[in-house]
Amino acid sequence: MVVQRVKTDIESNSQGKEEVMRQALLNPVMIDRELCKRSLYYFLQYFWDTVSPHQFKGNWHIEYLCTELEKIAGKVGRREPCGQDLIINVPPGTSKTITCSIMFPIWCWIAGWEWMRFITASYSGVLALQSADFSRELMRSPKFKELFPEIVIRDDKDTKSNFGIIKKEYTNPGRAPKITTGGSRYSTSVGGTLMGFHGDILIVDDPLNPTQAASDVELANANHWMEQTLPTRKTDKDVTPIILIMQRLHQDDPSGHIITKQDNTVRHICFPGEIRNYRSKVRPVEAVEFYKDDLLDPTRLSWSVLKKLESRLGQYGYAGQIGQDPTPPGGGMFKVDHFQMEQEMPHPSKILSTVRYWDKAGTQGAGAYTVGVKMCKLTSGHWLVLDVKRGRWSTNERERIIKETADADGYDVDIWMEQEPGSGGKESAESSIRGLAGYRVYAERPTGEKEFRADPYSVQVNNGSVILLRGLWNYDFIEEHRFFPYSTYKDQVDAAGGAFQKLLGKKEVQVY
Repeated sequence: MVVQRVKTDIESNSQGKEEVMRQALLNPVMIDRELCKRSLYYFLQYFWDTVSPHQFKGNWHIEYLCTELEKIAGKVGRREPCGQDLIINVPPGTSKTITCSIMFPIWCWIAGWEWMRFITASYSGVLALQSADFSRELMRSPKFKELFPEIVIRDDKDTKSNFGIIKKEYTNPGRAPKITTGGSRYSTSVGGTLMGFHGDILIVDDPLNPTQAASDVELANANHWMEQTLPTRKTDKDVTPIILIMQRLHQDDPSGHIITKQDNTVRHICFPGEIRNYRSKVRPVEAVEFYKDDLLDPTRLSWSVLKKLESRLGQYGYAGQIGQDPTPPGGGMFKVDHFQMEQEMPHPSKILSTVRYWDKAGTQGAGAYTVGVKMCKLTSGHWLVLDVKRGRWSTNERERIIKETADADGYDVDIWMEQEPGSGGKESAESSIRGLAGYRVYAERPTGEKEFRADPYSVQVNNGSVILLRGLWNYDFIEEHRFFPYSTYKDQVDAAGGAFQKLLGKKEVQVY
């Protein structure tokens, strides 16, 4: 498509055709140089191997985004009012960072706008600096120097966080080149300092990660920075655009926060990973015709890949990051009729590992329950809930029951317990651990809302992969799941979700 466009342009201008043909005969590299200058998508493909060890995999959505970015750069280059900022919502793993954060600024410089200044940001300073460093490596590569020897990083301004460029023009053979001071790239984290810096184009790539999105404080900080700090760093308030690229993580993430204002100052591009379930989220709507087998990118995100992602991300994570529809799970989060039932304990050879997870409460007679869920992982890939201890006990009685339960379970069962915030929660956890001397016992401080933590577990329940051993505890256990997170009590779901996570091997927690 790009090559044909250039060919058409050349044929429509006989003088241009003759000049390009002459240059091509003298130096065939000039053709690639011209194609790169005219097309960000071609530039992306040509220099892909300088920033990635993997083979380039083209797809329509990448070319679409490149075209949109070209339009924005053209307006800024002509100093025209931008009219709208740009929000791009696409799933992870779709080459958005290489396209928008690594390649795009360099392409603007080689396309004739070497004066442009960029500010780029991400949720992590390390991530923002990494993208900037990839850009510097590309510009230092022999491949780039062969095509664009005139665009060079300044010796006196060459760091990951802040580097500038110059343009060398050899107007007189045998003489030193004319040096023109060019643009720059300043990289920071969302929430980081921007004092003293202004940009002609501002790029924010993933302002939040999934963990931060579960925190009201982190959400508020990111939204405040996007609204109050970043816009003040525009070189020209009418011309400079903000480009926000991210997968959706929360209803009130920066994308949602901006879009819900429903004004005309934002262009929204939204490409869910699949449209079998998320067709209504596609923006612009006509892009639906480019999906194949209801998939955005059958090569990167096939149905088998998406199924694995759903198991890892959970319903909420999948809906947000893949579907670009982060609707919080409501009642009915668990399809309780998908629980399987088992009458007898499986043979020990079929059990890979077993844990007992305690969600402790200190209230006796009313309020929350103390719950200990015993769960094992089977060789079949299923998860078996073996037993649930549940009651409203005084502190001393609770500790006695936890110890008696550990003695009954045996030393092969790992014990985990949820630690409440504050010094009181830490002291309570330490007390329980001392009372369980000789056992493998751990404590953790969970983060985020209970429904977020239960989400990966709910996927396995809904897929029919969770089995319950028949017992008197079954009814209350199932009913709490049926109405979660609007059930009166949430302790059994919380403990079951905690046990599942430990069996899954996710132990990113404090261990005593």
